Order: sequence, then C-alpha cells, then structure tokens
Amino acid sequence: MSDLGARVRAGDLSAAPAVLNLLENRTAAARAKTAELLAELSPAALGGEAPGHVVGVTGPPGSGKSTLLSRLVAGWRARGDSVAVLAVDPSSRRSGGALLGDRARIEHDPADPATFIRSTAAGTRLGGLAPATRAAAAALAVCFDVVVIETVGVGQSETEVADVADTVAVVVQPGSGDALQFLKAGIMEVPDVLVVSKADLGRIAQRALADVRAALRSLGARETPALAVSSVPPASGIEDLLAALDEHRQALDLRARRLGARRAHALADFADEYGERGLRALGGRREAERWLASCDPTLSVPSLIQLLERRQGVDAPNRRHSAP
Repeated sequence: MSDLGARVRAGDLSAAPAVLNLLENRTAAARAKTAELLAELSPAALGGEAPGHVVGVTGPPGSGKSTLLSRLVAGWRARGDSVAVLAVDPSSRRSGGALLGDRARIEHDPADPATFIRSTAAGTRLGGLAPATRAAAAALAVCFDVVVIETVGVGQSETEVADVADTVAVVVQPGSGDALQFLKAGIMEVPDVLVVSKADLGRIAQRALADVRAALRSLGARETPALAVSSVPPASGIEDLLAALDEHRQALDLRARRLGARRAHALADFADEYGERGLRALGGRREAERWLASCDPTLSVPSLIQLLERRQGVDAPNRRHSAP
C-alpha cells in the first residue's frame, strides 16, 4: 500500500484502477489495506488537502447529466486538466445488479491517459452514492486535477453528495416541473451552482431558469449562480459553467469543507457499522460530533473511525459490515 500511495502522491494517473479495485473490495482483508492507503493519502501525509477539485453532479433522471458531463470533460481536457469521473448507477431491488451504463454514455477518448471514468453500483444505500464513493473521491483528488461524482439521479434524497464534493452542480431539465418541485424539496439546499439543461429548447428553458432563480431567492440563496446550458452541438453555456465551478472553488474554505466531510464520513460509517447502540455508547450523535471536532484535523476517515471505536470500547473485528 505504501507503493500504491507513493504512486498516487507522485501523480501517477495509471494507479487509479488499482485504487478503485481496492476501495470497492468488501472483504475484511481489504479493509486494513484500505485504511493504510487512505492514511498514505491523508492531509497528514500530504502536508495539506489534496489539490484536485471534487465536483458533484446530481439531478433527476433524464435531466442530461451524462451528456453535460461529456461536454465538461472535453472542456477540462482542452485546458489541460486531468479528469476522473465516478458515475454511480442504480442497483436493482430484485436482482441487486446494476447496468453500469453511465461510463458508456459519457463521451471521451478511451486512449486518453488523463481521463478516467468508472461506473459503480449504488447498492442498497440511499443518498445517490455508492459505498466507496467518498473514499475514492478523496484518493483520486490527490493525483487528478478534477474528480467528478455523478450521482444515481433518483431525485430528492440525493443530498449526500453535498458532504463529499467541494462544489455541487444540480442539473434540472425544462418543462418537467422539476423547478417547482424543488420549492418543497431539501435538494434546493444542495447546489453551489444550479444548471438548467437543454437551453436549445428556447423559451421553455428560459422559463425554467426564471423558476429556479425564483426558488433560490425564496430560500435566501441569492448568490447561488443559475445558468442555462445546451449540450447539443453547437453547445452553449459550457464555458460559463466551467467558470462558475472554478469561481466557487476559489472562494471556498477548502480545509474547513473537507474537514467537515471527513468527520461526517467517519460518523456515518461508524453508525452503519454499530447502529444506534454504538452511537448511544458515544453519548449520542451530537456528543460524537463534538468529540470528533477535537480530534486531529489531518487524520484519514479510517483513523477517525478507529478513534470512535476505542472511545466506546468496541472490538473492531466484530463489525457487522466492512465499508471502507
């Protein structure tokens, strides 16, 4: 793991498949290796936060997320940025399988070594992310300039991406009623940038843009940019969207955002392992959050989980699950 960690820290993009293979391995043996790798890529080992920009892209099915990502990937590559895309696909409730088709829908040059696209199955988890997505984004941000997380696209429950990404873009399509639905949905609290797709539809798209801007104003989010884009050639609005994503990243307190994300990740995985009984042993969720706030801010997520386990005296090998 020290060799793999060294490759990632050195910017070796070809290490990405090995990193993802490890993080997606659900066996108990892989867990120790995952913890070792993430420690090698933690802020303590790096001397600061990973330099990559983690961008979350979410929104309802059919809103054009994958097509938009094709244009964004091309835009980032045109300016010389390396790009990793983690596309999370829904899993069947009956079979448990997933089509993993988003990788095929995102247009890119398969021979380009600076573009990495991986589809993963969401499994049984809500929130729009696969179990290993958080760890994968943190690891790949060490060597890639941009790491994109494309969520499942199930709608109002997809707020977990806000705890993982540095910048979140919510995509809606015109004429679907999505803009009005957002007035009563928690997802309106998620976007750092709001995108109306299919701007080539003209007046319908402009009406949707006006609706979402009104929704943002009603929630007091006047500073959240909302723009209309078209991914249909000739594409429009893509450069403005790239600029909006960059502007948000530049204004962001990156250390504070990622520190909060690591602590939230550790507590979420701990609760998934040990349930409410485990949280009660820590004095409850709020007490656990307060205690985590006193911990070393440079620790990796597995290290924070180990501290939580020691605090409540849990025998770690008796975990119910093996999430990274």
